[in-house]
Amino acid sequence: MSKYDISKLHPVFQRQMEALDALDLEAVMKNYTDDAALLRYEGVSEGIEAVRETFAGYLTLKPTLVELQEYIETDDTIFYRAIMNLNGEPEHAFGTLVVKDGRIWRQTAGFGS
Repeated sequence: MSKYDISKLHPVFQRQMEALDALDLEAVMKNYTDDAALLRYEGVSEGIEAVRETFAGYLTLKPTLVELQEYIETDDTIFYRAIMNLNGEPEHAFGTLVVKDGRIWRQTAGFGS
């Protein structure tokens, strides 16, 4: 069980977790600015269409939040570590969301132990 109540966390993080849980690509994309960039070890997705393409692939893995292990935020930055199920298999996830005008402007995301 998570030690964090998601309903009390940054509203952008709440919306992102809800959209991912619903596997709703359009809801996910509403969380990003048009000039968003998503940095992963696999590469950088720069611009809204590249971010859309990345998330279209990611949602096929049916990501589900299992446990939010660590979380800290400021007004414009969110840093987290979690366990996510991808295709039913637990994966350690971590990342940063930088928020501009109420949406995600920059994001880092990775998986590993």
